[in-house]
Amino acid sequence: MSDLYTDPIGTAELAAKKLSALTGKPQHHVALVMGSGWIDAADNLGRPTHEFETTDLPGFLPPTVVGHGGKIRSYDLQGPNGTVSALVFLGRTHLYEGKGIEPVVHGVRTAVKAGCKVVVLTNACGGINRDYKVGQPVLIRDHISLTGVSPLIGGNFVDLTDCYSKRLRAIVKSEDPSLAEGVYAHWRGPSYETPAEINMIRTMGADLVGMSTVPEAVAAHALGAEILGISLVTNAAAGITGEKLSHEEVMAAGKASAGRIGGLLAKVLPQL
Repeated sequence: MSDLYTDPIGTAELAAKKLSALTGKPQHHVALVMGSGWIDAADNLGRPTHEFETTDLPGFLPPTVVGHGGKIRSYDLQGPNGTVSALVFLGRTHLYEGKGIEPVVHGVRTAVKAGCKVVVLTNACGGINRDYKVGQPVLIRDHISLTGVSPLIGGNFVDLTDCYSKRLRAIVKSEDPSLAEGVYAHWRGPSYETPAEINMIRTMGADLVGMSTVPEAVAAHALGAEILGISLVTNAAAGITGEKLSHEEVMAAGKASAGRIGGLLAKVLPQL
C-alpha cells in the first residue's frame, strides 16, 4: 500500500484504480472540483451514476471545514461527440488545514490518473477588482502564488505560461460572453487578508484572492491536464467596502449563485 506523503503519485494511481472499480468505468474524461458554496451547483448536472465518500478511496482525508463536502460523484453527460464521464469532487482539502501539500492536490492527481484530460477548478473568492460584483463568476487567466508552497519537488521544471487553457476559456465564453477574466492570488489562510495586504496584492496585479486552486492547477497541469479555473466572487476583499468578512457570507453568496453557475457548468462540461 502506497503512502500519500512518501509516494503521492503511486497513491493517486491506487485511488484511480479503486475509483474505476467503484464506478465500473474504465476512465473518466473531465474532473470538476467544487469550491466553497458551489456544491448546490452540482445538482444542475443531473442525476449522478455513482456517489460515495472521498475516504472510500486511498489517500483522501475527511473534510474538516463546514460547507466543504466530502463526496465524489460520477456523471455520464451527453456531449457533441458522445457520452462524457465527469468526475465531480464535492469539496477539497486546503493548505490552511495543516495536513501538508499532498492531500491538497491528491484529488486532481487521482482524476488525471483516472483518465481526465481536463480539470475544472472552482472556488469562492474575494473580489479585489472594484468592477466585480458579489455573485459574479470570473474565469481565471493566470495566478499569483503567495504561499511559497509548491506540489512539485525535485528537478521537475514545469512551464506555467498557459497553465489556464485559452482553449477552454474560449469554450466557456462562447456560452457566456459576459464573463470577465482575471488574475487569482492564492492566500494560505485561514485568516482573511488585511486591507493593507489587499492593497499589496492589487499592486501585484491580482483581481481575485482566495485560499485554494493554485496548488491543484499546478499539480494537474504538471501531469498534462488542461486547466479551467472559475472563481465566484462571494465577497468584496478586505478594505473594499469597509465591511468585515465572514465564512457565512461566502457560503450564502455561493448558494445564491448556484443556479447560474450550475447551468453554465452543465452546458460547457460535455464540450470540454
